[in-house]
Amino acid sequence: MPFYKIAELQENPSAVNPEMFVKTTVGEFMKAGIVTKPEGEGPPLHMHPNEEQFTLVLEGKLHFVLGDEERICERGDLIHIPRFTNHRSRSIGGSAVFFTVKSPAGDGNLDQDYNRAEGAEDAERRYEEAKRKNS
Repeated sequence: MPFYKIAELQENPSAVNPEMFVKTTVGEFMKAGIVTKPEGEGPPLHMHPNEEQFTLVLEGKLHFVLGDEERICERGDLIHIPRFTNHRSRSIGGSAVFFTVKSPAGDGNLDQDYNRAEGAEDAERRYEEAKRKNS
């Protein structure tokens, strides 16, 4: 059975935002990764029609938009992102690191099932408002 050391996984820039960095591994039915987001970085509002996702915040804070909800998620918060659910996150107050797992595995690329969603501009305005409130 494979065992992984996070420090030994290859780090690559994200395909949807090269300011973010990902370390990934893929299994038979799911893919997993450690994602580092510098403050304010991340893909626009999007959804995954073919993937279900869980994200666990390891460091920092993320302004998260998930469907009709919005909140600040911190270390220890676990977020479930069902298929077809518009979502996006941005770090606030510095960089953030999270562990994420998606199923199915597809080709192993965490950005494989990315589909930009309507309302992406509104989500960015909401981030700016949350950033001001949390400064």
